[in-house]
Amino acid sequence: MSQRPDTEDYRALFLTDAPMMDMRAPLEFDKGAFPNTLSLPLMTDVERAKVGTCYKRDGQDAAIALGHSLVSGEARAERLAAWCEFARANPDGYLYCFRGGLRSQTVRQWLRDEGIDYPLIRGGYKAMRRFLIDELERSVAAANIVLISGKTGTGKTRVVWALQNCIDLEGLANHRGSTFGQMPSPQPSQIDFENLLSIALLKLLDTAGPRVFLEDEGRLIGRLFVPEVLRDSMKNAPMVIVEQSLDERIDIVIEDYILDLGRRYRALHGDEGHKLHAEKLQDDLARIRKRLGGERHQRMSAVMADAFADQAESGDLGGHREWIGFLLAKYYDPMYEYQLEQRAGDVLFTGSRDEVVHWCEENS
Repeated sequence: MSQRPDTEDYRALFLTDAPMMDMRAPLEFDKGAFPNTLSLPLMTDVERAKVGTCYKRDGQDAAIALGHSLVSGEARAERLAAWCEFARANPDGYLYCFRGGLRSQTVRQWLRDEGIDYPLIRGGYKAMRRFLIDELERSVAAANIVLISGKTGTGKTRVVWALQNCIDLEGLANHRGSTFGQMPSPQPSQIDFENLLSIALLKLLDTAGPRVFLEDEGRLIGRLFVPEVLRDSMKNAPMVIVEQSLDERIDIVIEDYILDLGRRYRALHGDEGHKLHAEKLQDDLARIRKRLGGERHQRMSAVMADAFADQAESGDLGGHREWIGFLLAKYYDPMYEYQLEQRAGDVLFTGSRDEVVHWCEENS
């Protein structure tokens, strides 16, 4: 394999989706990582903890010696084989550890001993993370943000999907944004979400210019915080507003929260999926019990249960329309109207979903 230089061109790494292998321990990787990155740690969490304790007690030389004794024999051979496999499969890739220090240097030397000269990322994870934090601030300052707003169920996310110069915040967060929006698969870590967002903005501004469309979101998407720098910019951003009839909005909610979410549960849990899906929505409904009031919550809970029973028995989705329509009109719409009043940004356009898509394309 021909020699390539080490790099600290973090912008190019993220713009080109360069493949990377991460030498950090699994706990470090789980806390925060980057897309197009594979965790191939030099040490396990337990091994790293032992080396860290040794370093504090006996110094660097003793810690290095312990590390070599822990990663030896069969363990070393297995890990080296995985690193070699990655390097050969990704000749344009890089390796890194936390700071681009001893772990990266060790793995690179072991690869060289196998005839593979594989470059590392100078500064490692810490420098790349710092770059993305700073780049997010630069990107937000450079972006001309327009929010896609509208009541729950108008299909704002479908507008996002239809546009080229937009970022799907809910997609990055793996959550639909509402009380009922949790997916059966987990959300990313907060750090991963911020990294994904910074990279998405970096790419969009590099290819499509400053106009960026974002779905209007609150402070939280599920358990994830929208970064403050972006949230501050969104508070005063101009808006386009999607308007659809209540029946059309109910159709969208059924597509997203009954049909699509049901498919996801069945894909993960098989025959148990329908039951888990129904229980999940009942749990979500219970979380807004205080705002609904006890009697209304009890009534809608019973309607929801009957709707899922009818769906399981005959495939009929009609029963879902009652509880969905009630929540849209009595819970979500008043909340949206209040939030809209707090907005400082101008309303640039109002129309149906297709009309908003057309306006956005004409004004990109």
